[in-house]
This record gives sequence, C-alpha cells and structure tokens, in this order.
Amino acid sequence: MAWLEITINTTPKKIQFVTNVLTAAGFSDLLIEDQEEFETFLEENRDYWDYIDEDLQQKLQGLSRVKLYLEDTDTAAMARLEKTLSTHGLTMTTASLPDVDYEESWKDSYPPQPIGEKLIVLPYWLADTDSQGRQKVILDPGLTFGTGAHPSTQMVMEAMESLIVPGSHCLDLGSGSAILSIAALRLGAASAVGVDVDPKAEDIARENAAYNGFGAPAFTALTGNVTTDRELMARLSQDHYDVVLVNIVADVIISLAPVLPRFLDQGTHLICSGILDTRLADVQAALTAAGITVTQVRQKEDWRCIRAERSPQ
Repeated sequence: MAWLEITINTTPKKIQFVTNVLTAAGFSDLLIEDQEEFETFLEENRDYWDYIDEDLQQKLQGLSRVKLYLEDTDTAAMARLEKTLSTHGLTMTTASLPDVDYEESWKDSYPPQPIGEKLIVLPYWLADTDSQGRQKVILDPGLTFGTGAHPSTQMVMEAMESLIVPGSHCLDLGSGSAILSIAALRLGAASAVGVDVDPKAEDIARENAAYNGFGAPAFTALTGNVTTDRELMARLSQDHYDVVLVNIVADVIISLAPVLPRFLDQGTHLICSGILDTRLADVQAALTAAGITVTQVRQKEDWRCIRAERSPQ
C-alpha cells in the first residue's frame, strides 16, 4: 500500500486552529511538529530531562506544521481535504512514500541487543530468538522508558552482572519498563521491587515481567514518590536490599540522595545512572552529603554511572 504524506505549514499561533479544522473534517490522525510546543513540554518536564537531542532541536527550529497521511488511492479523502484547506485559506504540500507495511516496519528498530557478557534484550515478538547462551530480557518496547538502547541503562546492566548473586534482593527506583528488575531476576535475584512515579509504568512493568515468567512474589511493581510518600517510604525501608538501582536523571538522583540511606545497609550496592558528564560532580556531592561513598564511576559516551555504598558509621 502506497501513502501520501501531506504537510500543512503554519505558525505557532495558528497551529491549534489548523488541527481543529482538520479534526472537524474527520482527519484525526495528525502529527504536530512545533518548536514552541516542544519547548513548552521540556519546560514543564524539566525534572525528567537532562539531555535533549541537539539534532532534534535543530530540526524543529522555527517549525510549526501539521502532517497527516492518506492512502494514495483514497481520492475521496483527498478531495475532502483539499476543499477543507481551501475553505480556510490553507495550503499543503504532498510527498509520495514507499510501499511499506508501516504497521510492522517499526519493529525493525528493535533488533536483539546483547548487553555485557550475560544479557540480551529482546522485543516480545523475538522472544524465541536464539539467545546465544545469554539470559533473555523480553520487553514490549516503546511503552515507557527502558529498552536497553540507552548507554545509561546498558552501564547499569553491565554493573549488575558482577553484583547480582543468587538470592539477591533488589530495589529499582524509577523502574519504567522494569528492564532492570527483570535483568536482576534473570541474573538470579530472588526478588525485585520496581517503583515509578508514573501510574502507567506499574501495569507496563507487570506486563513485561510476565513476558519473562516473573510475577509475585518475585517481582513487585509499585507507584509513588519515595521522597514525599511516607507510607511508601516506610513500606520499602522495612526490607533489606543487596542492590539498589537508580537509573533516572541527575536532578532526580540529587533529590533522592537524602532518603537513599534508608534503603542501604552496610554491604548494599547502590548503582546510579542517567548522569550526564557535566552533572557528575553535582550528583557525587549530593551522595556524599547524604552519607554515601562513591566507589566507582563508569562512562559511556556522554553518560556516567556511579557505584556507591553507605559510608561507614
């Protein structure tokens, strides 16, 4: 099936008007590319973004446009679109796209991904792929953060290979897709608790754990913010953890630092990642002030991963 990509260029002030016009005419599957909306999103989610792709920012510079896609044989829809745009003084450009099964082609972006020496991340549709002796971490990618493609996640998983031993108990703060919790269980951990502030992540984490054959009591998914939810903090701090994982961003790690000792016994390994090289000193200072000793720093591209432990009393 061949498709047409249709682009309506506009301005930030008119982009809502354009989308309203198209939606009213029955065109609901719209792609909006707008610099101002992108920057507003970043500002509203400042706590969760330390790194923004500069190439993406450059591509969006000055852009304000709406795209939609029609089958090239759908002449009725094209006529309706042309009439709608003409009525409101709008113009469009069209481009032919290759004959591709778009409903399936996105899967090509998620090939098997070996990590470290023991693990391999697989999308669920490749669950039966030969793992070459590695432990499989099976995910439904794209639903929430954590596919194994990011250097920060890879460094945590590589560090886990030497720290997780049979019977380990793990706490995964900012668990997202639960990729780290699942990896811990694959490496022999007896239990893993994944905590995320996003309620959607809890269901996705359970789903991903199920793909790997893990359910309660081995895997527990919870929703909450351990810095503000006292009940959650009390519940989590009652247990002993051999490994605590924090793969988020620098600002969130810094805000967590004062409460992290509640989850650390002498001998507990703390792994913090998602830290840009420019924020490493800030994170180290926050951990030190909280009574946590940094024992190792690893690097991959612009990212840093810290191993640490509770400072001796």
